[in-house]
Amino acid sequence: MKRPVKPIKNAAKAIIIREGAILALRKEDKDGVYYSLPGGGQEKGETLDAALVRECVEEIGTEVEVRRLVFVRDYIGANHEFAKEDSEVHKVEFFFECRVPEIYRPRLGTKPDATQKSVVWLPLEETFDSMLYPRAFCEYFAKLDDTSNPVYLGDIN
Repeated sequence: MKRPVKPIKNAAKAIIIREGAILALRKEDKDGVYYSLPGGGQEKGETLDAALVRECVEEIGTEVEVRRLVFVRDYIGANHEFAKEDSEVHKVEFFFECRVPEIYRPRLGTKPDATQKSVVWLPLEETFDSMLYPRAFCEYFAKLDDTSNPVYLGDIN
């Protein structure tokens, strides 16, 4: 008997940089502290930018101004270090440059993720040493306007 095939899911993520720091979700699970970018899954009938605005209200407590698409990556769970927990997952993630209001101060949103503990400004120079995912993006954050950066990054972690 054939196993049912799980659908590929889309997600929209925010890259928000201000004064040399990136806005990140501080999370904690059984493996310890790690960071990720705000955003999440696209719902049926929802555009990617609408999904990103909704997810940011839920996770960081403010609407964002969605600017330009910067990166696209596949996340095929079976190929990554935490494969045991999400080996059946295949997501396509769209990373947009975004802005938050000038008066914004990091805080939890209306519906934070279960593992989310806080929202922080993570200095760009610390992204390599912190557990910020996706790890492969760290080299690109400081040079988002570099036109030689690839847009599609493949299945990276």
